Amino acid sequence: MNVEELTEYCQSLKEVTTEILWENVLVFKVGGKMFCFVPLDESLRMNLKCAPDEAVELRERFASVLPGFHMNKKYWNTVLIDGSVSDHMLRDWIKKSYELVVCKLSQVARKNLGL
Repeated sequence: MNVEELTEYCQSLKEVTTEILWENVLVFKVGGKMFCFVPLDESLRMNLKCAPDEAVELRERFASVLPGFHMNKKYWNTVLIDGSVSDHMLRDWIKKSYELVVCKLSQVARKNLGL
C-alpha cells in the first residue's frame, strides 16, 4: 500500500474529512475526530486507534506495529507500512479505527453525519 492507496481507502469511508496538520501530517477524521494520520516526510507509516487489548496483541504479533508515536499508547499504534502486513489487513485495521471513533461520537453527531 502506498500513500495514494491509503488516502483513497480512508476517503472512501463515510463522512471522512482530510486535512494537513502540523505542516506535514495527513490527517483523516470522522465527526471531527482523528482515526488515522500519516506523516508525509518520513518512510510510510500511519497511526491508528485500537481497542487497548488489540493494540497490545498487534504489537506482539507484528514487528511493524509499534506503540503510537506521540499518542496515548493504550489506544494508538503506529504501523510501519513496509510490506510485512497485507494491504487487506491494513484496510481492516483502518476500518476498525474508523469504527472505534464513530462509536465514541454522540448519538446526535452520528445522526447528523448519517452514520
